[in-house]
Amino acid sequence: MGEVNAGGMLDRRDVVSKLLAGRKDLLVVTGLGSASYDVMAAGDHEGNYYLWAAMGSAAMVGLGLASAQPEKSVLVITGDGEALMGFGALATIALRKTANLTIAVLDNGHFGETGMQVSHAGRGISLDRVAASCGFSWTNEIRDMDGVADLRRQIYAHDGVKLATIKIKAENLPRVLPPRDGSYVKNRFRAALGFEPI
Repeated sequence: MGEVNAGGMLDRRDVVSKLLAGRKDLLVVTGLGSASYDVMAAGDHEGNYYLWAAMGSAAMVGLGLASAQPEKSVLVITGDGEALMGFGALATIALRKTANLTIAVLDNGHFGETGMQVSHAGRGISLDRVAASCGFSWTNEIRDMDGVADLRRQIYAHDGVKLATIKIKAENLPRVLPPRDGSYVKNRFRAALGFEPI
């Protein structure tokens, strides 16, 4: 299978900034690498849970959080490579039908953290179509900022689990590193939810 659909034209930082604008108590889980840098570039927040070295885990962490905090909107922001590593998670998430969970896949069609090799998404695997076939209540492939605005509205509608593939440019932007101290991130996040540190 040749290179079919390697990314798009949207600027990843513009997309993430738009999704997080006016977020209030939105809880955000990031995939490792560029997704974390993009969320940090949009502004650090106590409701951000940055994953470090947890390849393929972002969607499942989001599922656990959304299940534990059903009154809050939960957004997972991850890349196509990280999402592909946790491919089977989409089936589990669909079966759980968590109404307050949205997954935004920043799809540049490449494995950005390992040298920009063309990913499976870049060769035609459409994660939004996979999610739709699993039974997600809403899926979309987004190629313009109007689609990003629609996704932002979907995040706050607690009417079913959602996933959007957002076609972004394949580029390596300067890293904006979030906190790397796992205990600090965990305890800050717990405090934002009203829990004591552990």
